[in-house]
Amino acid sequence: HVQAMQERKALHTLLAKRQEDLPPRRMKDSYLEVTLPLGSQPEIREKYLNVYNSVRFGRILEDLDSLGVLICYTHTKQEMQPKSPLSIVTALVDRINLCKKIIHPDCDIKFTGNVSWVGKTSMEVTMHMLQLHDGEYSPVLDATFVMVARDPENKRPAFVNPLVPESPEEEAIFKQGELNKLRRIDFSTASLLKMAPTAEERNIVHDIFLNTLDTRQEGEGTVSFRSRKLPPNSVWMEDAKLKGLQICHPQERNIFNRIFGGFLMRKAFELGWATACSYGGSRPFIVSVDDIMFQKPVEIGSLLLLSAQVCYTEKNYIQVRVHSEVYDANTREHHTTNIFHFTFISENEVPRVVPNTYGGKYPFNSMLYLDGKRHFTAVMKEI
Repeated sequence: HVQAMQERKALHTLLAKRQEDLPPRRMKDSYLEVTLPLGSQPEIREKYLNVYNSVRFGRILEDLDSLGVLICYTHTKQEMQPKSPLSIVTALVDRINLCKKIIHPDCDIKFTGNVSWVGKTSMEVTMHMLQLHDGEYSPVLDATFVMVARDPENKRPAFVNPLVPESPEEEAIFKQGELNKLRRIDFSTASLLKMAPTAEERNIVHDIFLNTLDTRQEGEGTVSFRSRKLPPNSVWMEDAKLKGLQICHPQERNIFNRIFGGFLMRKAFELGWATACSYGGSRPFIVSVDDIMFQKPVEIGSLLLLSAQVCYTEKNYIQVRVHSEVYDANTREHHTTNIFHFTFISENEVPRVVPNTYGGKYPFNSMLYLDGKRHFTAVMKEI
């Protein structure tokens, strides 16, 4: 890997100085179809099998990440260049929506996808997953990833081929890519890290606070912030989390000698699933993955710290947030690498999660609760 990275330095001369210097591409130019032969090649099933005799969704996340990168390399491929000068990396997972609870381990799976929108240095990839039943492929999930192109050493942005829609349908798909970008900007602008909660959200938090006051303990006239009680069929947010640690071994590296993004997604999903499972007391099913931002690459040898938190619940639904950070033992510094958002549905109705708002050790939990509610509402609108 070190030698390969040294050799890639020479590819700098192949980079385009302007996007206009690159030939435009069509959506069908990057279209790929890939089969995962779980039915016809039983020997590969073991890698994908979970304890419920269905397919591990974490493995599907890895495959989607790999396919997204491959589609982008197909879009940017130059006929006369034996090696691409571009380093294509996953910037974010915009949305993955599932329309089936169970993915069968003994039926072939087909992935399809293509570049659906292009900026100057970024590409949106739309992918679909289908599974073979009774001779026909039926839809399982739709996914939208955003990839960015970097120079050969993965240090600076690099231009990518423009995309030219060829029909009214493709024009609509391209326009949707623009709308997706604007939606992400709006969502980020309104982030609770940048702006105060809305009046409605402040009322929600205050109502929760009032419902947790213990008036019996000190009498109506002397209730304090410390007099708190848990409402019936509820769980404090601080009691609804799990943590995990992963040593980042060379086995999980990509071609740029960093940890593979799909591996990070799989590990975060599996911890999120375990959190939802222990919280709901029954098997949870993934409904949606949304807004995974890759903020910082993970180096080999890092200690990867994962923290999963149930941050919102409604009926059978559990919204889980997984925070990923790396710890450098030499500098003793922590850096956030990813935030993951997963929406699960449980077999039974689940307890209400209650933030420890206002007083106490965890006042920020109310912000996590509101952020979880926002993500859940956005997912429900889409599906």
